[in-house]
Amino acid sequence: MKQLNRTKTLNLIGEFALEALLYEAALYPKPGLVDPKSCGAHADMNYFTFIDSSTALAPFLTEYANLGFNHEGTPFALFEKIRTLGQLAEASMLAKTKGVNTHKGANFSFALLLSATGKIIHDQKLELPFTEKDTAAIFDYVKQMTKGLISKDFAGLAQKEHLSYGEKLYLEHGIVGIRGEAELGYPALKNSALPFLRQHHNREQQTLFLLLLLHLMATIEDSNLINRGGISAWQNVQKQATELLQTFSINSSKKELDDALILFDQQLIKEHLSPGGSADLVALSFFFGRLEGLF
Repeated sequence: MKQLNRTKTLNLIGEFALEALLYEAALYPKPGLVDPKSCGAHADMNYFTFIDSSTALAPFLTEYANLGFNHEGTPFALFEKIRTLGQLAEASMLAKTKGVNTHKGANFSFALLLSATGKIIHDQKLELPFTEKDTAAIFDYVKQMTKGLISKDFAGLAQKEHLSYGEKLYLEHGIVGIRGEAELGYPALKNSALPFLRQHHNREQQTLFLLLLLHLMATIEDSNLINRGGISAWQNVQKQATELLQTFSINSSKKELDDALILFDQQLIKEHLSPGGSADLVALSFFFGRLEGLF
């Protein structure tokens, strides 16, 4: 790949990731989540906080891809590099949002997936758009990068004095959250979200991504929900999302779907519940859709 083409491709990949963060923030109506008309179950942030956070992360998104492209060494060595850069990105985000955590989970996943994308582009001399096989190679590389991540990160928790909420969930319930999703190579994206988008990508995008959000809410282990409401609250949200999916489809009335989601949003606001893990996977799904030229 020539230098000019390489730079253009890696910059474009960073742009796709930024678009994904902004598109997810703009998607409306999202139950329990921040969008342009609702703060969801978040008293400390709004739509503009997400814009600020996204712009703070923007330069790092391209740098993640560049770091992967230029990496020589083991997948785990790339993970160590990317985790250090990711911590700088998180600090930049928190400085811009005055300490509000908007995109910590999304930043973790984009750091992994963008660096793996850069590495795969380099090793396989790929050009955009990607094929399904190219995308699968990224997920496989992330599995190599994160092998043993859970056992390493959660070792010795019983002796720790101060635990993060992710650590508490693992210790009390065995919930592995986004670390588990990463170590498995993002099966929620590979086996569920992306096949859905590939099948329906030519349909109206707002409806498409709202249905995708519901599908993820119905199926994934969302540590954001569990942290706020416990296991039973998470299971109840899963049940309600499943029931909505039985009622609505890609051919449903847009207004009826919106009205149902607004009611769901009002309920989750009252219960102080936010499916933030599902929202991050919506953004990642949009990113891979852009990589594959679906949108």
